[in-house]
Amino acid sequence: MSYPPRRSVPLLALAAFLVGCDDPAPTPPPTVPQPRAEVPATQGTVVPSVVAPGTPAPAPLAGQVVPDFADLAAAVMPAVVSISVTGEVAAAVPPQFRGTPYERLYRDRRRVVRSSGSGFIIDPAGLIATNNHVVGEARQVTVRLTDGTELPARVVGADELTDLAVIRVEARRPLPHVAWGNSGAVRIGQWVLAAGSPFGLGGSVTKGIVSAIGREIGAGPFDDFIQTDAPINPGNSGGPLFNVAGEVIGVNTAIYSPTGAYAGIGFAVPANLARGVIEQLRAGRAVERGWLGAALREPEAGAGETATGRGVEVVEVVAGGPAARAGLAPGDRVLALEGTPIGSARELVRSVAGKPPGERVTLEVLRRGRAEAVEVRLGRRPVETQ
Repeated sequence: MSYPPRRSVPLLALAAFLVGCDDPAPTPPPTVPQPRAEVPATQGTVVPSVVAPGTPAPAPLAGQVVPDFADLAAAVMPAVVSISVTGEVAAAVPPQFRGTPYERLYRDRRRVVRSSGSGFIIDPAGLIATNNHVVGEARQVTVRLTDGTELPARVVGADELTDLAVIRVEARRPLPHVAWGNSGAVRIGQWVLAAGSPFGLGGSVTKGIVSAIGREIGAGPFDDFIQTDAPINPGNSGGPLFNVAGEVIGVNTAIYSPTGAYAGIGFAVPANLARGVIEQLRAGRAVERGWLGAALREPEAGAGETATGRGVEVVEVVAGGPAARAGLAPGDRVLALEGTPIGSARELVRSVAGKPPGERVTLEVLRRGRAEAVEVRLGRRPVETQ
């Protein structure tokens, strides 16, 4: 009750799910194993042509050019893998047999399915990050490296709420790996590189820009996606989204498409969210999230004002919960968390969930017309609220 209602609609129902495909193709041998700090530029200059009346003209972009992604791709691709999965799912019940005695016959049947996705190596010992929907129903997982080596893998841990998972392979040598970047520094319009195995074609890269940040697509309570126009397709799920420094700023997870193929809108779980979840999963722990214990809503705007940037209103507090123990009460308005302004109930829930249970945080609260600082010791988010 301390969070906005979650839409339990799978991404597949949104026509936005990056599903796997069969038989990934062999990939080319690896080249340089380590990411470069910068990518050289080549050609092309973009100059803004339209400026809103009354605003200063932006500085020309003369001298800034479209980057050449060849060195970047050569540096990071040895750490990008193809993942083949064999699993079992329940057989579909034909509509004419639903609600009849024959329905049970279909529900008792299981069928073997094969799919594929992508991942990236985050530790030379063989730890690989990917999506939960790639490996969540797996009986058998096989990883193909860029040199064509195939290795069996096991699932170390998975988190449905963020659609993230960690798998492990046992390699005879240290594996090339990539580093996380700071998704909080991502800017709309910056160049990105998506890597993975679209339609099973391992070792594929595409380029694009960041189209938007903080996207909510109804996938879960912690939606905070990076939107990109870099072409991603079925099979790219779990692959990395790189900045031009070769750092992972997102995990490619979903697309919006009326056909199931690329339509210019893709979504990646931001690195700052993914990294915290992945670190818990790689340690073999269930993901624990901070919890405030309060029902929240955006305040209604008064006459002549808007609700934007006015914080979120406390509607109810859980008896004995963190908010109640800190003295929060219905009618209080939370303006900021640790000095960062709060713009929506979902944003506050997501920010709190990203902190460990037991951490003390400071809320700026508007109460009876006066701003106060309230310290809250976060609780552990109950499983039933997940």
